[in-house]
Amino acid sequence: PIYNRLAALRAERGMSRAELAAAVGINPQSVGFIERGDYGPSLELALRLSRVFGLPVEALFSLEPLPALSLQVYGK
Repeated sequence: PIYNRLAALRAERGMSRAELAAAVGINPQSVGFIERGDYGPSLELALRLSRVFGLPVEALFSLEPLPALSLQVYGK
């Protein structure tokens, strides 16, 4: 599976699924599929998503489970 932080990043920025979907040109339902891990995005889509958040792809997606952002930022 491909793990991701899309839901956490959307919440942090006050962004709805519909807003994120519009920003990258996909259906809002597809955002939900990606967030739940039901669908792995193409490289192009992963790059578009990373551009929206201004983060490298590796900050959004991983082949290993991602630690909570608070653990990475604050070490707690």
